[in-house]
Amino acid sequence: MQFNITIDQQLYTLDIPEAVIEEAQTFIAEMDRDFDRGLQLGRYWIDEPTAEQRCQIAANKIVNALHQENVRLFYIMAAYILNKFPGLKMVTVDSDYEIDEIDIASE
Repeated sequence: MQFNITIDQQLYTLDIPEAVIEEAQTFIAEMDRDFDRGLQLGRYWIDEPTAEQRCQIAANKIVNALHQENVRLFYIMAAYILNKFPGLKMVTVDSDYEIDEIDIASE
């Protein structure tokens, strides 16, 4: 599956094989269990985060992975987002963003 993310108007396209998404299922389930306890989204605590809010956190982790040159984390977070939004078209992150303003565009 193709994963597209724009960070500060720079487009990154990554091909995430279905096998990677399948291999990441245990990690994805673990992330969801953590998110089920709630999450901090910017300045707000969310008791029951939606799929989009969970993916906003994952997209933020992708930005951090890119800055740290952590390719593995980039792939895992991309797999997480594609698992939640298989029809994903684009994730958009701006440097002056609030984490809750990360745009997840899907079909």
